[in-house]
Amino acid sequence: MVKLRPEQTDEGYKSVYSELTRPTVGSRIRAGIRTSGELMITFGLVVLLFAGYQVFGNSAAVDSEQDSLTQELDEAWADPTVAPTASTPAKQGPAAPGANLVGRLYIPKFDKKWVVVDGVQPDDIRYAPGHYPETAKPGQIGNFSVAGHRVRKIFWRLDEMEDGDVIGVETRDKWYVYHVYQQEIVKPNQVEVVAAVPGKPKAKPTKALLTLTTCNPKFNNYERLIIHAELVKTVPRNQALPDAGMPAEMKA
Repeated sequence: MVKLRPEQTDEGYKSVYSELTRPTVGSRIRAGIRTSGELMITFGLVVLLFAGYQVFGNSAAVDSEQDSLTQELDEAWADPTVAPTASTPAKQGPAAPGANLVGRLYIPKFDKKWVVVDGVQPDDIRYAPGHYPETAKPGQIGNFSVAGHRVRKIFWRLDEMEDGDVIGVETRDKWYVYHVYQQEIVKPNQVEVVAAVPGKPKAKPTKALLTLTTCNPKFNNYERLIIHAELVKTVPRNQALPDAGMPAEMKA
């Protein structure tokens, strides 16, 4: 039995219990390690929850924004005062409705489509794929390049693309059908993948290409997943036809 009552000693009154429970250097170190471990676990859970939200939790926000962009694009295309295609130089003055929208991107393999905005800054691609402004426009000779987040509602399954898979692009007056010919993984600083001739920044382009870029692997961003495709068909878009004349290859 441990005596709790203090007793007289040569050093004054002392309690055996207080001596047993007095912190030591070892106990202080153990307490510090335990506290640090708890903080690290808590921080890790917070980071994991945030990453989970970024990948899964913003699906409703992406859907909502895509609905708004779709309405804006449809209204712009129905307005005869708006330039026929995104490749037409914009007039000086206030931007017309839909001026920052490039068109629609389709991946029939996933039964997915998105309105593509013009720009790849964080605010541009928060809820939509974004066109690298310095690259070619859809159907043009060069490399029409598009970036998108690796989230459930955007480029989550891009790693499943294979040679020959179809990627479609819709503008106000044209349908463009591209076939995938290469998938690669690169470092974030390898920007030559969006050059007019991918991997050869100084080469003169002779083909109309498309490049999609996204983070890799899933849940991280220390690499970039790249999909290259080549234009194989161009079809006029005709609103008088069913589905505006969409090529059969682009239908899921």
